[in-house]
Amino acid sequence: MTEDYWGRFSDTYDRNQEYVVGKKLLDEINGELNQLAELGEVVEFGCGAGYFTESIAEKSTSVVATDLSDDLLEAAKARLRDHPEVTIQKEDCLGTSLVPESCNSVFMANLIHVLATPAKALEEGRRILRRGGLMVIVTFTGHGMSLWQKIKMGVRFARSWGKPPSSTRSFSPEDVGSMLQQTGFVVEQSKLIGDRTKTLFVVGRKS
Repeated sequence: MTEDYWGRFSDTYDRNQEYVVGKKLLDEINGELNQLAELGEVVEFGCGAGYFTESIAEKSTSVVATDLSDDLLEAAKARLRDHPEVTIQKEDCLGTSLVPESCNSVFMANLIHVLATPAKALEEGRRILRRGGLMVIVTFTGHGMSLWQKIKMGVRFARSWGKPPSSTRSFSPEDVGSMLQQTGFVVEQSKLIGDRTKTLFVVGRKS
């Protein structure tokens, strides 16, 4: 996956996302984020156009929202211009320039299922987290969906984004939990959210 795949949709990114998975599911995700305890200093991997960054900012003292796409970062800057606590920064989630043990929480939404090496993103998150810090993961999945629901979502994706990245996969709660444990996290919360479309909401703590 390259930044060009998603960056070319910077003007319609949020609208495409709502069309593919439904605004109801996105609202449910924001509801889960709003229930989190205070997150302190946060680093977000794959912020996109900043759709979930606003919710995270409300639970944080500061947010460094990162992405690899210049176009998406510009869209995020426009969306978050009234949030002085948010810094927009270009970074590769597989290897950032951020200082080790420099944040309280790492957040990534709808990222790991399109990465060729998702474990590397988790390892990088662990590197920059302070001891006891939280890893909050939201990732769309076909797990728990019927075949017909998957087909319809696939058609909506193709209409909005085109052919998906070759690295795209569908994780189960056990898959994500296992990756977190292997990376040095204790899983504190793991749930499948949604009705016709699904997402995983997983929280791990750095051990």
